[in-house]
Amino acid sequence: MTKTTIDLPPKGGFSFDLCRRNAFLESQGTKMPKFRKTGTTIVGLVFKDGVILGADTRATEGEIVCDKNCEKIHYLAPNISCCGAGTAADTENVTDMVSSQLELHRYATGRQSRVVTALTMLKSHLFGYQGAVSAALVLGGVDVTGPHLHAVYPHGSTDTLPFATMGSGSLAAMAMFESRFKEGMTREEGIEVVCAAICAGIFNDLGSGSNVDLCVITKGDKEYLRNYQQPNPRSYTHSKGYHFTRGHTAILSSKIRALRNQVQVVEGDAMEEE
Repeated sequence: MTKTTIDLPPKGGFSFDLCRRNAFLESQGTKMPKFRKTGTTIVGLVFKDGVILGADTRATEGEIVCDKNCEKIHYLAPNISCCGAGTAADTENVTDMVSSQLELHRYATGRQSRVVTALTMLKSHLFGYQGAVSAALVLGGVDVTGPHLHAVYPHGSTDTLPFATMGSGSLAAMAMFESRFKEGMTREEGIEVVCAAICAGIFNDLGSGSNVDLCVITKGDKEYLRNYQQPNPRSYTHSKGYHFTRGHTAILSSKIRALRNQVQVVEGDAMEEE
């Protein structure tokens, strides 16, 4: 007997074709590219009236600081935001995709987005890629059921906690939460603890740094506090007291010497022939 196969139409859902392709290439000896290690400190806590999210503003590429004041708190809905750690492109694209889906859902239902809806969309998307999408998120928001805070890991697993930390500076930030957090905190107390947690990551983790961004979400209101604290102000002072305008480099010394009947002007590190 011969087996007959029936061609069925493709079903909806996630496609794992690229995962199978990558596994096949790796089995054939192809060396797969490695992920870049990044550094971040992102936190969140639930206080009496809502949720407070916090993040540092340093973006790294290996050992290079490529952006000193990037935004790591992403918009999802008028009442929901999340902080992203991992690969910047992955966190941006995942949050943009979920944000558009939530907006379409609000158009269709005419109701406010639920935090659990955003959580389900995020964890389902990340689980489908089995960690290949490097996005670790702290999700927070306030809906009809009250304030909610979730930690979403790159493989799709989640935690629901009164406070959460993620990123390379998460251990230093968690130490501040475990020693200072208490139930029913006021807005001012919550902001103080979140700032202390982010600063702990800034000063104890090489991948975290620069400023502190906050997002305070309460019922019917969301306040984004960009550069709320600047614990590392940028300084241009030099031991020799050089002062120069933006776009110019200070010239340390200059001299003119004859070279093969040509005059070569040497100014600092810049050289040009006349």
